[in-house]
Amino acid sequence: MKSNCYMSLRPAKRRSNLSFSRNSHLKRDCFVVVPFLLAMTWITACLPLNATLPTAAPTPTETSLQTPTIVWFPPTATPTLLIFPTYTSTPVMNPGIGAVTLTDNFSDPSDWDTASSSDGTAAVSRNRLSLAVQPGMYILSQRHDLVVGDFYAEITARPSLCRGDDRYGLIVRNVGRSYYRFALSCNGQVQAERVNTRGIIVLHEPIASGDVPPGAPGEVTIGVWAVGSELRLFLNGRYQFGFTDTSYSSGAFGVFVLSQGTDPVSVTFSDLKVYDVDYVLPTKTPRP
Repeated sequence: MKSNCYMSLRPAKRRSNLSFSRNSHLKRDCFVVVPFLLAMTWITACLPLNATLPTAAPTPTETSLQTPTIVWFPPTATPTLLIFPTYTSTPVMNPGIGAVTLTDNFSDPSDWDTASSSDGTAAVSRNRLSLAVQPGMYILSQRHDLVVGDFYAEITARPSLCRGDDRYGLIVRNVGRSYYRFALSCNGQVQAERVNTRGIIVLHEPIASGDVPPGAPGEVTIGVWAVGSELRLFLNGRYQFGFTDTSYSSGAFGVFVLSQGTDPVSVTFSDLKVYDVDYVLPTKTPRP
């Protein structure tokens, strides 16, 4: 190996076998720095006095890429509120009811038709009118001295023996043997009929009603609203159906029991009330 590249002014010493990495680096650094300083001195001496030293170009800075912002819950369009029309309340199906014109507590047996036979009985006792018939028989009892046209009437019925298609109910506008009959069946159905000497005409087909007692024992309040040719049925104060018929404009009240099967039927009636009705039916516009 050749000797160092620079001239040493120090006397030579005996080499040692020990090595020091730190000092070795220092010597190596001296070899680099001295030539660099000599070169810079030579370059500066060659430049004119008014020369401007060249400026080192700035090291380009690495521009960091912009991280996109994650929108975890993006905004949504506000829905347009729908405006629904406001409807009026359920129309009153028995308008115009006024003062009570009759209250019958069934204390006077002479106010009703009564009878007794092997086929059936109609008797007033303990403020009730009891009707009972044998299988296949029909019985009707009419209220005396009371003829009305427009009215609202209520009566309470309590079946004690009744099943299947056996029927009972309220009769209105009775003249002789012609009347309207609202019939409740012991199978939970109700219907309306027009009865006369020629037969029976169904004015409203049987419909199921939760207000009709399914058999016996049971209790139900039967109400009928009648104005002109319009008649409407209520059970326990709830509207069931209505119909229009011009056959009978006025008459008496009555109740009935009908056995349709092979068993006797027994029903009691009580608490009859009749109200005045002041109401005019709307005129229907004729079709062209």
